[in-house]
Amino acid sequence: MDAVSRIRALPLWDGPVEPVPLTGGITNTNFVVNDAGRRYVVRVGEDIPYHGILRSAELAASRAAHAAGVSPAVVHAEPGLLVLDHIDGRTYGEADVRADLDRVVELVIRTHRGIPEHLRGAAPIFWVFHVLRDYAHQLRAADFRLNAELPRYLALAERLEKAVGPVDIVFGHNDLLPANFIDDGSRLWLIDWDYAGFNSPLFDLGNLASNNAFSEAESERLLELYFDRPVDDALRLRFHAMLVASLLREAMWSMAAEVNSTLDFDYRAYTAENLARFEAALVRFNEMESR
Repeated sequence: MDAVSRIRALPLWDGPVEPVPLTGGITNTNFVVNDAGRRYVVRVGEDIPYHGILRSAELAASRAAHAAGVSPAVVHAEPGLLVLDHIDGRTYGEADVRADLDRVVELVIRTHRGIPEHLRGAAPIFWVFHVLRDYAHQLRAADFRLNAELPRYLALAERLEKAVGPVDIVFGHNDLLPANFIDDGSRLWLIDWDYAGFNSPLFDLGNLASNNAFSEAESERLLELYFDRPVDDALRLRFHAMLVASLLREAMWSMAAEVNSTLDFDYRAYTAENLARFEAALVRFNEMESR
């Protein structure tokens, strides 16, 4: 049965429904459903082993995120389908995230501190340096077009991991793209928990900055807001190490999608875009490390 037919046949609807595709997703297929005056989002997708996505972990994180007050409610879940309340609001772009930094950071803090109080069952850890090594293994096996670059990427990942050093552990979202923030006019929401798991807070902060084109001043403000103290050189270097690792992960994520995904999206262009951002951030990190 195709996705639309499966959604129509779900037993929770009050009457016939017509799922409408949501555009913009680069991992899942999503639909909006109107039923009896309410709107819902239906996420369609099985586990994605090459990205480390486990739908059972996504479901647990989604439920805990709602209980923590940061994400919409799970209405229904079954293998391959997740139905959530629809948030009627404005999806953020990069500039919106930067302009609303105080509320964005407050939401990230509530995610990090609040979700573990409500999480149930097994939960993964998202360690970006393991992710990078795993992608490299996959790309080698697939004889990927950029395989000659993999030794450099792995050597850099090892260097960045050492620069990050020992970490505190929180529950991270780990995919802070601008489109995962929604403003309903009175509050801010965070959605899409595919990659959620325990992690260093530095990854979400570096990921937020790298995915939303933060300037150096905006990155400084981000760290000050999150840690509630002035930023010293040690923290600054560790943050930038995670920022570079985040950009390399986004690029290698896209490389793996080039090989495996069947979605209609230009992953090759997305790879090139993120490699360019990664190389630019690496120049800045090298400058900081050499001081």
